[in-house]
Amino acid sequence: MAAFSAYRDSSPLVKNILLLDSEGKRVAVKYYSDDWPTNAAKLAYEKSVFTKTQKTNARTEAEITMFDNNIVVYKFVQDLHFFVTGGDDENELILDAVLQGFFDAINLLLRNKVDKYEALENLDLILLCLDEIVDRGMILETDGNVIAGKVATSSVDPAAPLSEQTISQALALAREHLTRSLLS
Repeated sequence: MAAFSAYRDSSPLVKNILLLDSEGKRVAVKYYSDDWPTNAAKLAYEKSVFTKTQKTNARTEAEITMFDNNIVVYKFVQDLHFFVTGGDDENELILDAVLQGFFDAINLLLRNKVDKYEALENLDLILLCLDEIVDRGMILETDGNVIAGKVATSSVDPAAPLSEQTISQALALAREHLTRSLLS
């Protein structure tokens, strides 16, 4: 266990990944740090980081800013705002790779229709992306193609137990069984 702790101390860590809409409201968020212990603190952080960055032009490429002793890398696409936060001692290029991997995976999974409506319709895929990218703050994957591939294969497995399926997968499977039973 000590070896894992030493590795965790030397590897780059992500504090949170945020996907907000054009009004600063949550679409999908995941926190990996105890810096924001309550939901109210998380909401306040999201509002303040959105307010600070909304007037910038981060549409063509990612921007980097320091905010509350954290490095925030962010990018805006249509009516969605993507944010990745790390500590002030983290490497900006690595945080940017996480952001780009998250965006690329979402772009592939949503078939180049990256907007709030499509994101909400495919929220299960977005949340799976977050799980494939970072686990307990440690970066697992930054290649958008690999992330999207893992999410796509895990979302298609009909033999998976019901407890491991997302809500939309379970509903689709139930709909399929109902259709079969009505047609037989």
